[in-house]
Amino acid sequence: MTKMTSKKAIELENKYGAHNYHPLPVVLSKGEGAFVWDVEGKKYFDFLSAYSAVNQGHCHPKIIDALVKQAKTLTLTSRAFYNDVLGIYEKYMTEYFGYDKLLPMNTGAEGDETALKLCRKWAYEKKGVPENQAKIIVCENNFHGRTITIVSMSTDPDARKNFGPFTPGFVTIPYNDLDALETALKDPNVAGFLVEPIQGEAGVFVPDEGYIKKAYDMCKAKNVLFIADEVQTGIARTGKLLACDHEGVHPDILILGKALSGGVYPVSAVLADDDIMLCIKPGEHGSTFGGNPVAAKVAIAALDVVKDEKLAENSERLGKIFREEMEKIDSEMIELVRGKGLLNAIIIKPKNGKTAWDVCMKMMENGLIAKPTHNHIIRFAPPLIITEKQLMEAVEVIKKSILAFE
Repeated sequence: MTKMTSKKAIELENKYGAHNYHPLPVVLSKGEGAFVWDVEGKKYFDFLSAYSAVNQGHCHPKIIDALVKQAKTLTLTSRAFYNDVLGIYEKYMTEYFGYDKLLPMNTGAEGDETALKLCRKWAYEKKGVPENQAKIIVCENNFHGRTITIVSMSTDPDARKNFGPFTPGFVTIPYNDLDALETALKDPNVAGFLVEPIQGEAGVFVPDEGYIKKAYDMCKAKNVLFIADEVQTGIARTGKLLACDHEGVHPDILILGKALSGGVYPVSAVLADDDIMLCIKPGEHGSTFGGNPVAAKVAIAALDVVKDEKLAENSERLGKIFREEMEKIDSEMIELVRGKGLLNAIIIKPKNGKTAWDVCMKMMENGLIAKPTHNHIIRFAPPLIITEKQLMEAVEVIKKSILAFE
């Protein structure tokens, strides 16, 4: 077989794959730690980390060992039978995050769908909301996934156009607006408030300090479930194990995914206490692959790595350094630097017709890959195992790339 080239790989995807992504024109074939290599052998800093799925670094040996060992033993039983790993995983997870119960799924979107079903079930069976009248509050510019129900609560025209009719039952309010939340909470049929502690896909929008804690308290006062989507912000990305931890908030329902497996395998999870979780009975929700033995072993290893290698602490320390360095760059193109831990973004002001995409192309040329979101924002999220020395090398690449447009 002829050697794969970048050109050939891109042609194959364009011809045989659905056109539902617009990737940077780089074809990756190997990853290790904070780095990836393309098919021609060029090395890059990875500053996207598969949208924060690869927090533990590419191909972390401990996680890969867990994957291989379990994959050689037993991969899937379905939930029609017990297996000898799932209970161990559930105990590990509930103790790690401080909940009574875990419901295992595979993807972040499935995690969000599970949380929505759980919230509605609780509303009817525990809160006493009239049947089919439950409402869930969501925020403008949210990103919770791509299913029909999830795009029903999106405000992104690209996510919604020509995908209707939409699922009812959602009340949309501005993000980071406690007055709007207070008004929405007056409706007695409101069952939950689904929120990202930091809006990642919206361009790493960090709310005002105290917003999450006050929102949580307001929900508690109205007997409304506070549901945190920590699929992207969780697992040490923002400098704490969970972004909610920055304000001491323990969500009623917690949704995890992405880095729960270190990017090695699709694993997501929903955590809640018995009063909420036990509303769902046998036959009412599930997944063939959810809680499979490989997923369970991989997730345990991935979370061990987070704790053992102090990735939250590394994220907190290096994030501050990164933002300070970005703010030093003397360029009219940088309108704003924002973020928490190692989840950061810069807002790019176009110059001479050059946009965030052009900056990303220049960074790629110089050996660092990141991706624009919403045309004018570049998100920077390297693996959390990155060292300070590596971070400073990457900062120089970013500076050089931006200053090339001066």
